[in-house]
Amino acid sequence: MVGRLFVRGRGLHLAALVMAVCGGALAQWSCSSSSSGTVAGTGGTSAGVGGKTGAGASGGSGGRAAAGGQAGGGAGDAAALADIVDTAVAAGSFKTLAAALTAADLVTTLKGAGPFTVFAPTDAAFAKLPAGTVDTLLKPENKKTLQAILTYHVVSGKVLAADVVKLDHATTVEGEDVTITVSGTSVKVNQANVTAVDVRASNGVIHVIDSVLLPPSLAAAGAGGGASGVGGMAGASGSAGGAAGSGAGGAGGQAALKDIVDTAVAAGSFKTLAAALTAADLVTTLKGPGPFTVFAPTDAAFAKLPAGTLDTLLKPENKAMLQSILEYHVVAGKVLAADVVKLTHATTLEGQDLTIAVVNGGVTINDAKVITADVLATNGVIHVIDTVLLPK
Repeated sequence: MVGRLFVRGRGLHLAALVMAVCGGALAQWSCSSSSSGTVAGTGGTSAGVGGKTGAGASGGSGGRAAAGGQAGGGAGDAAALADIVDTAVAAGSFKTLAAALTAADLVTTLKGAGPFTVFAPTDAAFAKLPAGTVDTLLKPENKKTLQAILTYHVVSGKVLAADVVKLDHATTVEGEDVTITVSGTSVKVNQANVTAVDVRASNGVIHVIDSVLLPPSLAAAGAGGGASGVGGMAGASGSAGGAAGSGAGGAGGQAALKDIVDTAVAAGSFKTLAAALTAADLVTTLKGPGPFTVFAPTDAAFAKLPAGTLDTLLKPENKAMLQSILEYHVVAGKVLAADVVKLTHATTLEGQDLTIAVVNGGVTINDAKVITADVLATNGVIHVIDTVLLPK
């Protein structure tokens, strides 16, 4: 099955990154864009799984997909957005960053009005630093160095992905510039890969990166390596597996992208989706060349389905129905957030269309909210959603 994307009934050629004009130069980091956005909220509606074939009373999966949410749990208004710090803490993959912000006395700042754009290194990014570096940075005597490193990850203003890709550099709160490079469908900040974009917060936006950034002044000043050379992380990065990247940080080099299935498994929040793909014999398909765009429901999204629904869907006799539901989450082609928001609907591999809408700065797919966009994979892209999508 070949999926196609349409805008008002006409086929759309998918550009890898569409850079719409946003009048202004680098100084206008605060220019807003309606062409890329996700909302980091939960809630919404869930519906009883029924699909086209319906499993009837065998496990609570005979209900029709109800737009109002009466058929399934989890109906309700979207939760209010949290600030940048609380959003990062809730994500669960920024424990080291949260500890560093506390040690640097920057929590109050990033819980302030802002707005801020934060290029946030994951725990895995910090783990790529030379052994002992994080422990050294967290010591009280290194507070100023830690503050400099952390504020080098922050830019004033709320800069969504659609605007980031139009820049070649940006001045950070620390005072020095980060370099922004777009290569094909990839975006780098210095030598760090952007792995997820537009994680919204009440006081700004987070873009996730896979390496820690180091201010050029610190990289130039530090000669030491290993655990004792805080200023020399860039110099020590070769031993951790990567180059210093022109003194801009990212010790440890960039991690290679994985296919869609392995990317979802590695994230840790798609265990149910992975199990469903296995039961539906779709793993091989989504590990294929693609490219694919997958609107991926989290484990929490599956948990909103009526009790017993998932167990019923995973039974061998319901394999065709499960395949239909999962294929309804997949569109052929690699469609990044900047392109998704220009569409009103998209045809899935299952054959039916998804409805796409931009509402109050957030993006919805049918009744599901996009909570994280542009998680890149070797064979496509994942957009994370908070509700399971159901074919009519």
